[in-house]
Amino acid sequence: MRIKIGKAPDNDIVVDDAHVSRHHAQLSRNEEGGWVLEDLDSTNGTFVNGDQIVRKPVVTTDDIQLGDRYHLNLAEALRQANDYSDEFDALKGVYDNYIKEKVQIQANNQFKIRLLQSLPFAIPGVIGILIGFMGKGSPTLFAVSLLIAICAPTVGVFLGARQSAKIPQQLQELTNRFKTEYVCPKCGTFLGEIPWESLRKRKRCPVSSCQARWTRD
Repeated sequence: MRIKIGKAPDNDIVVDDAHVSRHHAQLSRNEEGGWVLEDLDSTNGTFVNGDQIVRKPVVTTDDIQLGDRYHLNLAEALRQANDYSDEFDALKGVYDNYIKEKVQIQANNQFKIRLLQSLPFAIPGVIGILIGFMGKGSPTLFAVSLLIAICAPTVGVFLGARQSAKIPQQLQELTNRFKTEYVCPKCGTFLGEIPWESLRKRKRCPVSSCQARWTRD
């Protein structure tokens, strides 16, 4: 990402100062993620902490001077240039965690539903085997077996439906949290369920009043 600074209106940061050149200097990212200030063959020079420079890494505490008297506040310059790339990068983890939790909620609940609905149908068979071992002619055991055969599937269907009803609530709670976290780092607009990689290709916020830069490209 490059931020051009100068007097001309096509710069990212426009400086209204007679001693600043039309295209005076530019800021760019280095490999470590820091900022590098470069003079663009300006008339009156670019200075960092009192020393004239051609190209030099800078931080927000440095005294940056363009020309004879204009002092550039680096932190303010980055805000003016809408650089929110670091904050946007952090949203990848937010999106990945959301998808992971969503899949986990659905998978866990589907497993529990199948278990609750299937297990009761197996119980009568188990009871039948026990009756076979304990004596076929017992009216009491037969009555118990019949009662279980009737009630167990019904209970299983009820418990499965109850477990299924929990899914929308859990997904809604997850979505509500996602909506507060997966937002443009500048204007706070919810970005929907659009994958982070797709948003990155857009490079900046689509909200016309925001236009925050999301990438360093």
